[in-house]
Amino acid sequence: MFVAEKEEQAGNQAGQPTVEQIRAGVSALGAVLKSRAQTVEAERRVPMQNIEALRDIGYFDLVKPKAFGGLEYDFSALVDLNVDLAKSCASTAWVAGLLAAHQWLVASFAEEAQQDVWSSNPNALVCGSYAPACQAQATEGGYLLSGRWSFASGCECAQWSLCAAVIPAEGDRDKPAPAFLLVPDSDYQIEDTWHVVGLAGTGSKTLVLDNVFVPKHRLLFFSETTSGQTPGARVYSGSPSFSIPMLSAIPSCLASVAVGAAQGAFDDYLERTARRVTRGAVAGAQNRMAEFPTIQLRVAEAAANTDAVRKILLSDLLEREATVARRERVSVEERIRSRLGQAFAVSLAQRKAIAINVTARMTIQSVSSIEKRSPSQPVTIGMPSGRNHRTTLKCRACLA
Repeated sequence: MFVAEKEEQAGNQAGQPTVEQIRAGVSALGAVLKSRAQTVEAERRVPMQNIEALRDIGYFDLVKPKAFGGLEYDFSALVDLNVDLAKSCASTAWVAGLLAAHQWLVASFAEEAQQDVWSSNPNALVCGSYAPACQAQATEGGYLLSGRWSFASGCECAQWSLCAAVIPAEGDRDKPAPAFLLVPDSDYQIEDTWHVVGLAGTGSKTLVLDNVFVPKHRLLFFSETTSGQTPGARVYSGSPSFSIPMLSAIPSCLASVAVGAAQGAFDDYLERTARRVTRGAVAGAQNRMAEFPTIQLRVAEAAANTDAVRKILLSDLLEREATVARRERVSVEERIRSRLGQAFAVSLAQRKAIAINVTARMTIQSVSSIEKRSPSQPVTIGMPSGRNHRTTLKCRACLA
């Protein structure tokens, strides 16, 4: 068996980067990613320089199966690192987090589908459009897809896409059912439909397919991935992390962008506040702003919020990982708790970003805080976009 042989070979390999080494790599990239953030928003896509830099430190291998050259760490490691990445550039973190998370999702497909994606190109990345807006047409050996798939974040950086569609009833299934189908970039066109004011750099454009054939082995039903009972989970039965339900995992990665972006804005605020003094108009001259009690109260509240929101986001995911590590299924109630935690984390992060921006405008930064070149501006504008982005709100019918 291909995967079994590859896993045995991977188990004998030494020298793979640790999570902390990758974290150090993310930190080292922080300054250059931050310097490009305004350009990313203006060009409405993440540049390949950012993607390649993250590839070099092992970012896209974090939750990829060892059988295909990945590191196979817990999903919580990716979410935690993506918080750090989002401090520098929210759009880069949104795209890189999804592309990395989709390595884990591809591992949920049948082994043959995984070979299609990675055997000829071990570095292949996969974007996705989650809303099953079109219906697949059954044909011999597979399905035909035609239509438009919107909000495919990072599609210009990917070589494959997950296209959701409704699969017609057949065999033992008496009702149509939504599913993901894997499609190579040679089978779709990218239409530039992403013109937004926040998270513009995610390049969440539209994929257009015209009578594209997808073989049956490249199909994954929503019912399988939202329950964690997937073909890939059976292939990687020795790695419990591949049994976590999709909506307990991937939305946590998206929520991490809001958490990290708010933290980045907070860090920038602290840096600016620490070196600012009054000019004498109201509060007297040469008083350090960092010593004002009102500033200290806001900073203390924001700092506490930072710790809390990160713990909320990670604790739910760690609980789900503990459940599958005990070889237990994640219950519907646990899946709902994950969704509630993800939503609450984003809500808290948004409140923090707004509070920071209001404080900046009322105190030391004034006009500078609303300039386009201000580092906090992509966060202030992008935070509501992150909360309302179609990918964050996907699969409402499959809440758990």
